[in-house]
Amino acid sequence: MHDRTVVYIEDNYHNRRLVRKILEASGYRVVEAEDGLGGLALVRELRPPLVLLDIGLPDIDGLEVVRHIRADADIASIPVIAISASARRGDRELFRAAGCDDYLAKPIKV
Repeated sequence: MHDRTVVYIEDNYHNRRLVRKILEASGYRVVEAEDGLGGLALVRELRPPLVLLDIGLPDIDGLEVVRHIRADADIASIPVIAISASARRGDRELFRAAGCDDYLAKPIKV
């Protein structure tokens, strides 16, 4: 595995494209999934050094994905950064309580 690999789980094509361009310009390899189950499978397969995780996904949401990651001893220590358009008071605490290491608000700023 490439040590600068980021798994990005996001259902919106435009958001994936923007984040991919930003990260690839900085030398990262970005592997993408459009849904939570596919993303979870990629995390288990690749064991990347970082996961970027949209919260609002079409099958299982990001909070469920991170719970699965934290429950699996083989991948539990991988840092997970939540990315969400939700910017309500208490969201950061909610995401961290679910197992995310940090939180970025959308829209992503270059």
